[in-house]
Amino acid sequence: MTTLISGSSGFVGIALTEELLEHGEDVVGLDIVAPPPAAIHAFKSKKGRFSFAQGSTLDSALIEEAMTRHGVRRLVALAAITAGPDREKDDPYTITNVTIGGTVTAIAAAAKRGIKRIVYVSSGAVYGASGETAGILIEEEVLQRPEGLYGISKQAAEASALRLGKLYGIDVVAGRLGTCFGPWERETGVRDTLSALLQVLRIAQHGGEAILPRNSTRDWLYVRDGAAGLHALLRTPRLPHAIYNVAAGFEFSTDQWCALLKEKFPRFQWHNARHGEQPNINLYNTYDRASMNISRLRRDTNFLPKYDLPLAFEDFEAWHKINQTA
Repeated sequence: MTTLISGSSGFVGIALTEELLEHGEDVVGLDIVAPPPAAIHAFKSKKGRFSFAQGSTLDSALIEEAMTRHGVRRLVALAAITAGPDREKDDPYTITNVTIGGTVTAIAAAAKRGIKRIVYVSSGAVYGASGETAGILIEEEVLQRPEGLYGISKQAAEASALRLGKLYGIDVVAGRLGTCFGPWERETGVRDTLSALLQVLRIAQHGGEAILPRNSTRDWLYVRDGAAGLHALLRTPRLPHAIYNVAAGFEFSTDQWCALLKEKFPRFQWHNARHGEQPNINLYNTYDRASMNISRLRRDTNFLPKYDLPLAFEDFEAWHKINQTA
């Protein structure tokens, strides 16, 4: 079966493409930029076949043509701009147009081509400020209070996707993705803040010193597990819910991450910023978001995260050593 992924050349898009190809499924990637050469090389070693259509997720004719040409039967709507405050001020139109308009365009095109299964990749960012006060984030039980335009546009796109699914008679499910790190994370021009774990890793590899705002603890999600969770939503028939958290199911701290890096890179140093000291690591926010509950995902799809902290660390550090310029 062939799946089209919009936003396929980004961090999560490449990881999901690898996941599907590894299981012998064919993938059509759609993005304004091609995947990096290292990713193309990696795709060739998988069981499935990768094809690429270059262009905007706002181009309905391009999407329909790609779906028809490659016999696409499923859609993963992933395209978005993960914007920071500066981009929010300078270009709010593009942020919302790509994330909301691109989602609507892709789903409408899918409806015209008779596609019946769609996964919309939402985000834990839709919980926003509720993540500061809630004990744990459970799908419909926690109020959505997104703070930045990324979370706000994700919330609107998620609601739009589910509404269009009802109108078109398409099986649409939203997977709210946790805070990812791992292979293929890099500067792409549409992701303004890299994960704190990658920021620290880059400093450690050069024997530098990381200054963190605080010892941050959250349910960091290794992107290979994130891709596997999205794949579980894509392949499981007759899901009883429309919204699922896709997260790690456990927490660890930046101090734990730094301690592992210290073992690997003895010259590396780190500390939490002292009063008046300027950190060189960006932690996204001034608080640590509560963890996302994945009981629903595990129960309905039998998904079980594979990567605990030690396994994720070893896999990511080894991958990053080889692919630093990917």
